[in-house]
Amino acid sequence: MTSDNAPVSTPATPDELFARLTALGLDVTTHHHAAVFTVEEAGALRGNLPGAHCKSLFLRDKKGAQFLVVCLEDRRIDMKALAAIIGAGRLSFGSPERLMAALGVTPGSVTPFATINDQGAAAVSVVLDAEMMAAPLVNYHPLINTMTTSLTPDDLMRFLGDTGHQPRITDLGPATRPPG
Repeated sequence: MTSDNAPVSTPATPDELFARLTALGLDVTTHHHAAVFTVEEAGALRGNLPGAHCKSLFLRDKKGAQFLVVCLEDRRIDMKALAAIIGAGRLSFGSPERLMAALGVTPGSVTPFATINDQGAAAVSVVLDAEMMAAPLVNYHPLINTMTTSLTPDDLMRFLGDTGHQPRITDLGPATRPPG
């Protein structure tokens, strides 16, 4: 077993991810863009990219359990309420070192696709926003933040299952939409 700060042995590359998606017969579309680190930056660069735009949060509770929470980009997350919803202790963001060790990605590139690097016992529990999963298409970074990959929620579920993850789909509360 590796320590919390030991990096994933060899994190998958975007090309390895795309090969796995292809091997699973998943239909994806990938768009290239400048690096983005925030929801605001992504919104400014994406143009008319169809589908639900999402954010992924790597969280840890006080007992050391790790969670990947994936939701609509405009959803405000109340950490205390989220902890109660998912049955966790007090939640905080995982450090960049823990993120690399668990999912093989850096801050700004957190994505459900990073479960490809959560090898072995699926040490990271995946929580998906029910409203996000009702969208016809969902968008995530393919391990790096200079691309966005679109696929259907059903295809996301097939990929997550192939990585050994059985995500919990739950209502995370109301999304906060911009006025107008």
